[in-house]
Amino acid sequence: MSVVTIEQRGPVSVIAINRPEKLNAINKAVAIELQLAFAAFDASEQRVAILTGTGGKAFSAGADVTDLPELWRCVPTVGIKTEKPIIAAVSGWCIGGGLVMAMMCDLLVAADNARFSYPEGKVGITGGMIAGLAARIPHKVAMEMMLLGEPIDAERAYAVGLANRVVPAGGEVDEAVAMAAKIVDLAPLALAAMKRFVNDGVLPKGPAELAAIYGSQLGAVRDSEDAKEGVAAFRERRRPRYRGR
Repeated sequence: MSVVTIEQRGPVSVIAINRPEKLNAINKAVAIELQLAFAAFDASEQRVAILTGTGGKAFSAGADVTDLPELWRCVPTVGIKTEKPIIAAVSGWCIGGGLVMAMMCDLLVAADNARFSYPEGKVGITGGMIAGLAARIPHKVAMEMMLLGEPIDAERAYAVGLANRVVPAGGEVDEAVAMAAKIVDLAPLALAAMKRFVNDGVLPKGPAELAAIYGSQLGAVRDSEDAKEGVAAFRERRRPRYRGR
């Protein structure tokens, strides 16, 4: 069974974390498969993606501590690179790294049973990308979530601007698809420009987010064909033949 499922609803792709028995916790396989799924979405003719979790009990319980992932891989704007709109459809628990993923989406639909929580202070760890929450909702509310580690419900998430819609549990994906249906009637290049201007010019990025972005870019150079060619040329004492790949 795949840990990530993809359903096409016309021009809308529903991409779901599929580990309901683990509350959709993100392990290494989930992080990699989500990144690949969104890369395929970005390269396709699909217009909007919906990110969700299966089972109804959790969007995601965050990083799986028994199989820690490179979480940056599955975070929109960091490891997930696309200028197409992404809508989070959240039901049940949205915790830790799951909250980071959801807050980085462009729009968010919350089921009325959704609970948003960042309890990392209770266990003594943090990936740091949660700092971006303070750029997306009022500062004091973001700090309350981080410093107290207490969850907020769907209605409060809507009130502070974390969620765009609150719907009865089980209807979050359908509502996200309905929102996406309005988006597909709009001009893709204009939408991409607006999203790019917001993400690159308006929303500040915290140190962990920047480190993840630069780290992924450096990793792409390190793993490139040119890097392999450079090492081979050095060993063979010849002039390298770089191809920009």
